Amino acid sequence: MKPVAMPAFAAAALAVAATGLVLPRFVDNPFVFVAGYPILQYVVLATGWNILGGHAGYTNFGASAFFGAGAYAAAFLFKAFEAPMIVQILGAAAVGVVLGAATGYMTRRVQGVYFAIATVALVVVLDTAVRNIDYLGGAAGLPLLFPAPPDWLGGQPQYVFAIMLALAAFAVTVARTVEVSRFGRLLRAIRASEAAAECAGVPTLRLKLAACALSGGVMATAGAPYAAWSSYLDPASAFGLVIGLNALAMPLIGGTRSWIGPVIGAVLLAGGEQAATFMISSEYNILAVGVVLIAFVALAPDGLLGVRFPGLRSPVRAPS
Repeated sequence: MKPVAMPAFAAAALAVAATGLVLPRFVDNPFVFVAGYPILQYVVLATGWNILGGHAGYTNFGASAFFGAGAYAAAFLFKAFEAPMIVQILGAAAVGVVLGAATGYMTRRVQGVYFAIATVALVVVLDTAVRNIDYLGGAAGLPLLFPAPPDWLGGQPQYVFAIMLALAAFAVTVARTVEVSRFGRLLRAIRASEAAAECAGVPTLRLKLAACALSGGVMATAGAPYAAWSSYLDPASAFGLVIGLNALAMPLIGGTRSWIGPVIGAVLLAGGEQAATFMISSEYNILAVGVVLIAFVALAPDGLLGVRFPGLRSPVRAPS
């Protein structure tokens, strides 16, 4: 694949983000925006996961912890201070960065399956904590009534769709920047062999902490507009298993080698889930995701990019 210069890539991402502001003028059916929002949400989540799981080779099963932390951070800022959406997103990103850096530091001596288990524990800890905080609604959940968006946007579905489209464009730009930067090359050195990279003078701990923080920040922003989209937030949905499974499955389906792999996987899998929700019970979504993931691991371990471009090999190593 021919690489695209970063200025041109950033300009294209900005143009894509801007379409969210004008699209409501041409599309009258709000269902398009209701169905499109989850797809864009998973584009952000899968892209953020791939920064650590794809480039550095650290498999993270705790994506829902960062998503839920971002969602509840944004909800807290709105409930306590009636903060505007941009402040909610920045607050969610800050929480994700801190949580990611803390996770990386606490797991600095573990790799492979032990790191993956630690990220699962993070989901349990945050879920349990939120269920015992009455101000955030506890186990019963937190209903929120957000102010009406500007009239020219058409309505709440169009508003949150535009926000998530901008976040998706930003997340993809960050992923592309990491991919072509020295930072990304050093992360791939860690993926290939962390011991060899450290012997060669690569600051593996600092890089791991930075990757955890950046990945966590991006994944947390995916949850920031969630309460505005659903008008209700509860631990079961914010920290749900399906979120973490999708965040893992989508990059593996699309391919973890390039920034576009998680985007492809998110569009295909989340789009399929949206279609399946209206044809079969949504309770079967997680079963469908598991079957698709097993099929790709067995038949196309390098994802769709690996099938189309055999030279692109998946950087996700097997847990040791």
